[in-house]
Amino acid sequence: MHKMSKYAPVVLRVGVALVFIWFGVEQLRDAEAWTGWLPSYASALPISTLTLVYINGAFEAIFGLLLLTGLYTRVAGTLLALHMAHILSVVGYGEIGVRDFGIFMATLSVALSGSDDFGLDAYFSKKKLKEVE
Repeated sequence: MHKMSKYAPVVLRVGVALVFIWFGVEQLRDAEAWTGWLPSYASALPISTLTLVYINGAFEAIFGLLLLTGLYTRVAGTLLALHMAHILSVVGYGEIGVRDFGIFMATLSVALSGSDDFGLDAYFSKKKLKEVE
């Protein structure tokens, strides 16, 4: 079983990435349905709530794709973990908050561990090392 542990970081990274990609794509696909999830202060912002959902959806989809490919893993993970921390502060305690806490912790774990052996960060790092040799 110890040989399998090297796959744990990539499984976590891909799993979290797919969650963000799903939520991001769904927001882009049907932004109107997601406006009800915005915090109350969103209506005071100088952009429409619909535009805010599109921006959020694009953010989640783009940074989810970066996590999926393992490119800028630590940056993407950190930004998505901060995003989830904000969502947690809005949603609060309850069944959705507990789910979001799990997503936050998983994303924070990816941010803290950074790139794994199977992402593009590692590929480009190895390629750069070979060029230097």
